[in-house]
Order: sequence, then C-alpha cells, then structure tokens
Amino acid sequence: MDFVLRNLSLTFPITNPVLIFSLVLFVLLLTPILQQKFKIPNIIALIIAGLVLGEHGLGVLSRDDSFELFGTVGLIYIMFLAGLEMDLSDFQKNRKAGISFGLITFIIPMIIGVISSFVLLNYLPEQTVKNTGSQVYYSEMTGTYYLVVASLLLSSMYASHTLVSYPIVSKYGVNKNRSISITVGGTMITTMLALLVLAVIVGMAKGEINGYFWVSLGVCISIFLFILGYVFPKIASVFFKKYEDSITQYIFVLALVFLGAYLAQLSGLEAIIGAFMVGLSINRFIPKISPLMNRLEFVGNAIFIPFFLISVGMLIDLREVFGFNTLLTAIVMCVVACSSKYFAARITQKAFHLSRNQGLMIFGLSNAQAAATLAAVKIGYDTIVLHTETGELVRLFGDDILNGTIVMILVTCVISSIATETAARKMAIQSESIDNKIAKAQAADHILIPLSNPDTLSSLMDIAVLLKMKASVEPLYVLHVASDSSRGGMDYGKKLLEKAAKIASGTDNTVKMISRYDANVATGIVHAVKENEITEVVLGLHQKANMSDSFFGQMVEKVLKDCNQMTMIVKSVQPLNTVNRLVVVVPAKAQFEIGFVKWYDRVKNICKQIGANATFYAPSDTLEQIKVLASRNKFGVATTYEVFDDWDDFLVLTRDLKKDDLLVIVTSRKDALSYNSSFEKLPVQLSKYFESYSFIVLYPEQYASRTEVEILNN
Repeated sequence: MDFVLRNLSLTFPITNPVLIFSLVLFVLLLTPILQQKFKIPNIIALIIAGLVLGEHGLGVLSRDDSFELFGTVGLIYIMFLAGLEMDLSDFQKNRKAGISFGLITFIIPMIIGVISSFVLLNYLPEQTVKNTGSQVYYSEMTGTYYLVVASLLLSSMYASHTLVSYPIVSKYGVNKNRSISITVGGTMITTMLALLVLAVIVGMAKGEINGYFWVSLGVCISIFLFILGYVFPKIASVFFKKYEDSITQYIFVLALVFLGAYLAQLSGLEAIIGAFMVGLSINRFIPKISPLMNRLEFVGNAIFIPFFLISVGMLIDLREVFGFNTLLTAIVMCVVACSSKYFAARITQKAFHLSRNQGLMIFGLSNAQAAATLAAVKIGYDTIVLHTETGELVRLFGDDILNGTIVMILVTCVISSIATETAARKMAIQSESIDNKIAKAQAADHILIPLSNPDTLSSLMDIAVLLKMKASVEPLYVLHVASDSSRGGMDYGKKLLEKAAKIASGTDNTVKMISRYDANVATGIVHAVKENEITEVVLGLHQKANMSDSFFGQMVEKVLKDCNQMTMIVKSVQPLNTVNRLVVVVPAKAQFEIGFVKWYDRVKNICKQIGANATFYAPSDTLEQIKVLASRNKFGVATTYEVFDDWDDFLVLTRDLKKDDLLVIVTSRKDALSYNSSFEKLPVQLSKYFESYSFIVLYPEQYASRTEVEILNN
C-alpha cells in the first residue's frame, strides 16, 4: 500500500514519461469533443490545450525534450504531407499562379513589415546581455544598421507562413481545388525566400556577407536540390519495386523525410523545406488512394501533428503579454501579418479570376505563422551583437518581439483555421451540389474482382482501387468461385476474400465478399456479374497449364463471350506506383463504342492517382475525339498523341516502350464496331514480345450481340 501511495504522489510539472504520454493522448481524445461543443477548430483547441497545461498555464506539463522532439516531427510531418498531397499535374497547370502568389505573398509582407518596423515599432536594443551563454556573434553594429537588420528579419517572419490549417482541407476533401494548388505552390516559393533572407541575416550578423558566402550558399542549395530532385526518386523507384511490405515502405518513407530535412539544414535552409521537397520528390510513388498514403496520413494526424500544436500552445505566456510594450508589439505584428497576407490573397484572387471562397481559402491557408516564424524569432533572440554606440552586447530580438511572436502565432493560427474551415465548408457544399452529384450519377461503378491466385491478388486490388471513381460510394465486389475443377475449396476462397478486404480497408474502401459454387469458374463469374449489376470486371492473366492452353485461357474467353461489361485482363510485373507512363493503344472506330468515355475516364483515373504521363496511339480521327475528351474532362497529366492505324505493325510499339511503362491495349469483342481481325494475333505477340512488360488488355463495354438482341426482341 505504501508503495502505491508513494507512486501516486505527483509533482508538477509531471516528469513520468508514461503519465505524460497518457495525459497527452487523453487531451487528443477530448479535444474533438470540446471542439464540437464550443464550435472551435480542432487546431485551435489543441493550441489552447497546450497553453492551459503548459508551464505558463497550470504547469501540468513542461516543454521538455520529448515535446521538442515530437513537436519537431509534427512540424516536419505537416510540410511533408503538404508536398505529398500536392497534385503536381494541377500545380503544373497553375504554376504561373502559384509562383506569382509566392512572390506576391513574400514581397507585400516584406514591404509592410519594414515600414511598420521603422514607423510603428522603431525599436532600438533595450535588452543588454550579461550572460552570453547564447550564441554570440561579435559583429559591430551601429543603431541604424541594427534596425535595418532586425527589421528585415522581422519582415521575413511575416512573409513566411506554415500550412497549419491544411488538415482541414483534407478533412473536407477539397484538396483538388485550384486555390489549394496555388497556395501550396506559393508556400514553397515564399518560405524558401523567407528562409534565404534568414540565412543572409545570420551572415550579416556574423559579418560574413562576402563573395564566398554567396557562392557557398548557392552550391549547397544546388547540391541539395539535385539530391532531392534526382537521387531520391531513383532510390524510391528501386525500393518500391523490390519491397511491397507496407511496414517496410512506411519506414523507408519516414527515413527519406528526415534525411531530406537534415540535408536541408546542411544546405543552410530549414528542415521544413527539406520535408516539403521530399514530399514533392516521391509524390508520384505514393498514390493518393493507397494503403501507404492512408497510413502516412493516419499516423501524422493522430499523433505527430497534434503534438506539434500542443507544443506551440505551451510557448505562450499570457502574463508577459499584458505589458504595454509587449502588447503594442504583439498588436502591430498581428495586424501586419494578417493584413499583408489578406492583401496578397485578394490580389491573387483578382489577378487569376478566382471566386471569393477561393480567395478566402488562399488567405486562410497562408495566414498561419508557425514553422519558419519560430525558427526566425529563435535565431533573432539568440543572436547577440556588439552595439557600437553603447558598447554593450545586445540581442537582435528582445523579449517584446519574442512574446509578441508567440501571440502572433496564436492569433494567426486562430484566424487561419476559421477562414480555412469556412472556405472549405462552402467549397464542399458547392462541390456536392454541382460536381459530385453529377459524378455520383455517372459513377455507379460496380467493380468485380474474381480471385483465385494469391500471387496476383494485390495487383488486381490495386488496379480496382485506382479504377474506382472517387465520388462512388459503392463497395468493391470480390469473388471466389469454387467448382470441381477450380483451385482450392470454400475455405481457400474465404482466405483470399479476407485478404482482399484487408487491402481495400487500407484505402478506406469497403468490399462485398461473394463466395459461390458453380459448374465452372466462368459461369460463376457471369452469374455474379448479372446478379450484382457489375459494370467492370478485373481479371488476372492466368498461368498456362499446358502447351494447348490459350494465352487468355478458356475461362477468360468464356467470360468475354457471355459478358458485355468493361473487362480488363491484367498482367503486372512491377508495382503500379513505380509506373512512369501509360501507353494506350486504341483501335479505329473506338469512339463509336458505348464504353468509349468510360474506359477513357478509367485510364485518366489511373494516371492521376499514380502521377504517370500518358501516350495515346490511335488513328487520327480517333485521336481527335480523345483530345476532345481530354479538354472537356481536364485530363490534368502530361499527354502526347501518336498516329497509329496499322495493327498489323503492332510490334513497332516495342521501339518506344520502356521498362517502367504500362501498356494498355484497348481491343474489342467480335462483331463490335471497333473489332479488327489483327486482334487475333495479340495473344501470340504479347506472350512472345511483351513478356517483361506490365500490360492491360481492355475490352470496353459494348452492346449485346446480335443473338442476344434477337432473343430480347422476340
């Protein structure tokens, strides 16, 4: 009993790591409840929780090394997810607007910041330093030079911003909106410029601004960009091809993130820039709808990012805020930060003809100050210079600026969260009322995946997930048919279906498991198609049992004969996320088939999800119709078109095909409008000349056969 009582005695702040972690988890659990009750954004609730529990509040928790560590990880995670979730194809389309916004949202705060520092603050060093335990730069500065340097550093804090409210965008599912791409792209520009100013200011404080400084900085940044832009993608491509274990892939991604963050620091930049650049460099290897992306978002949003927000709240000391100088400084900083970002957002909105909600979204996302701001104020506070007029060592930033910065972070994060949530909610409502309702009406996709071979199960499920339209609420239909001649019995099929369901759940998709016994597998598939109103069938390429067996197999041939739905026969030799390009070969008159638009949409979906380019080979008139679809549906990926109208010369494609390409052959059933007798040679050509390539043989949805029409008419 005494032992228990001794362990129950608590001192504040709490030092027991188990209790600290438990308490933080309960905070994370209770925050959504409080958020719902008091109608405040989740981000603000976490910052307030840190303020209340921190050493400047009730003193329950201390911002020790554990919070420093998890807070840093959370900050890096935010920037990494922003880069990872950025739609590079959309940014490519909006690169002019993104770069323009980045420059605008950097220049305006810098100008307003410098003017306000001279006119409103006009602070000279008030805080002498007796204990020089901080970082000391014995650089002599006159009062005017000091004010210029300090004003530039303070203005760079206004210019930078952190995508603290980005999780709100993900929650409402409006990531694809043009304003998001513009803001995220602009964030990269303005943050890099602000951190470059920070590096220069530190050099000025050290008295190191010379030719060598600029050359050294330029070389380091160039090497950093080369490693992240070229080396990291190469490593990721090799790794994802070799290892498919989800845990191994997750650890690999985190290793790249933190290595990239460290390389950024070595280059004279901040770790957050490295994390963002890593997200961009491996963006295309992690499809937006995939188990790996789901895990990355889940862990970040559940643990690391909340820790960062709580740690920001723990920095705030309300007792220091109410002094006259600190309060005046905080008010000026908040007004300058918010007004300059608002003006930048409004100018961008007007310049690029965006809606008011999009302008509000740009302001909301770009208004929050946290990451680079904290880095800058810490460096300014720790930088000590020799003031020539007083002969004393002084800080570049005094306590007023330090405390004012913390208030500014809180205020801007509150405004950012409210503005972002307001804009995101309105965008989601508009999208639901217009775009999504149309999409849902068109996207009643019932995708069937017959399973028999565990070796092809993962690749078939990956294809099915990518095919599924985002607006569709339908489950994926996974089927196992047992027959006297099929592989395995009901128990074997149940294990396959359960594995498929596990893969689908990792992408937030549900499955409907169908297990049946039938005369043969093909008949079972055809019956399942009719019973469940299936719109698409995804089949794996079977393994030839003997020399007389056909390339597709009797089962596939029977399904194609008795089923008119879109059917895909898949052979995968590498993971889909490592595919660089889809080579789509289309026959003449394909545009006249009923399934033309559907298969085009599915190809577009695959390209968008895995970040691949596309090359279409087709006769000139068919290519024109594909271009029309691309313009109307905003294909959104780099696309090239090649005239190809001689299917007897099909093997010429091997000249252009690369190992990381996915060949998609759009063919057709007999008696269909786009049928070509050369299709009969495809099985031999694929087995002999395309054995080492991934390919999909796609049979579009087509009208019923003449026999079926006659039966229906009678």
